Amino acid sequence: MTYEVKSLNEECGVFGIWGHPQAAQVTYFGLHSLQHRGQEGAGILTNDAGKLIRHRDTGLISEVFKNPANLEKLTGQAAIGHVRYATAGEASIDNIQPFHFKFYDMEFGLAHNGNLTNTKTLKKELEHNGAIFSSSSDTEILAHLIRCSHNPSFMGKVKEALNTVKGGFAYLLMMEDKLIAALDPNGFRPLSIGKMTNGAIVVSSETCAFEVVGAEWIRDVKPGEVVIIDNSGIQYDTYTTDTQLAICSMEYIYFARPDSNIHGVNVHTARKRMGAQLAREFKHEADIVVGIPNSSLSAAMGFAEESGLPNEMGLIKNQYTQRTFIQPTQELREQGVRMKLSAVSGVVKGKRVVMIDDSIVRGTTSRRIVQLLKEAGATEVHVAIASPPLKYPCFYGIDIQTRRELIAANHSVEETRQIIGADSLTYLSIDGLIDSIGLETDGPNGGLCVAYFDGKYPTPLYDYEEEYRRSLDEKVSFY
Repeated sequence: MTYEVKSLNEECGVFGIWGHPQAAQVTYFGLHSLQHRGQEGAGILTNDAGKLIRHRDTGLISEVFKNPANLEKLTGQAAIGHVRYATAGEASIDNIQPFHFKFYDMEFGLAHNGNLTNTKTLKKELEHNGAIFSSSSDTEILAHLIRCSHNPSFMGKVKEALNTVKGGFAYLLMMEDKLIAALDPNGFRPLSIGKMTNGAIVVSSETCAFEVVGAEWIRDVKPGEVVIIDNSGIQYDTYTTDTQLAICSMEYIYFARPDSNIHGVNVHTARKRMGAQLAREFKHEADIVVGIPNSSLSAAMGFAEESGLPNEMGLIKNQYTQRTFIQPTQELREQGVRMKLSAVSGVVKGKRVVMIDDSIVRGTTSRRIVQLLKEAGATEVHVAIASPPLKYPCFYGIDIQTRRELIAANHSVEETRQIIGADSLTYLSIDGLIDSIGLETDGPNGGLCVAYFDGKYPTPLYDYEEEYRRSLDEKVSFY
């Protein structure tokens, strides 16, 4: 993935397992498969006959468990794990999940992928009623809501809390005797259930983790659904019937691994179809197609097949450079693009190049890559983007929460073309995106959330509403 050279990041990835003698080890490998969803921190919490044990720290999953003793101490036959990239809360160890809550009468672990849109309101109410927060993450809110509920049954408390929080969320809740998975009413974040050959049940943000741990996909968790997994098996229940599928389209465009399937659609196949549709909408003459490694390679394949142009390796990714998205200055981030990617002069020299990318955020990366290709001898560089222009923030779990950072929100296509130095700039249409992904549903936008492109959000924005309205009047120059 090219997260390192973009300012676009998913919030988190979650993985859970019930009924395996090496639950922590399986969770480690599952989280390793989900590392692309978060690189700031990771943690695992296990259940050993009702005793919950946790280890968490900042860094990649391999760094967090570099000392084998940290994994060996996590005994038990059930576990939940989490990899984090923060959109809500500071990047400190206090915010690294899974969280572990201990009360006089019970304890549980909690992991969350997504972003709540009524955090400020709920936190203010909870603190007014005496709640004390130990982190700045919105994940902790669910735990307080569960404890404050007067519902007589625990599952009643959970359902009440799930109906109180708003926004995008995929939760894993580890109890002493069960594992609970829950998805928001719109299913913004992916969450799937699988089964291993020994009967262990696994839950993961993406199905790519199933292949690694040897699990077979059972089905996706549905919007508004709560799934209870215990020694008797799997129970499917709902906490609300007011649901409408609006899976984040950026999962298919950029975030998810190509070998994952989301609601029956393979991510690689969807990206190829996006590239093919982009080729049909492209109106310029060219000689070769060059995809930006790695997340744009599938779209480049589709574009090349549809257009009949050769798909060439005109850009090489250096797999061993440090992650550059954490660099503190814009100058260092721009230099990081050159460290990360190299243009192949022998391929692009004297050629009219179609440069395929999945999205443009600030335009910094696109400008540098266009420059690399032209310095390597490309006579023309036509930039083709396998998604519509990113014009609006995301409030459901992507770290874009202001229009100020989006070049397409502040400049026309022609102005953006000039800024990045391309000979042409073509974006995939919204209708083309929806048709290319091709979810089998009759819902709005083909079951997708495309609010980042058209500004039409499938839910109220609650605490973000006023901030968002103000941002519509902002204009920022990227020249």
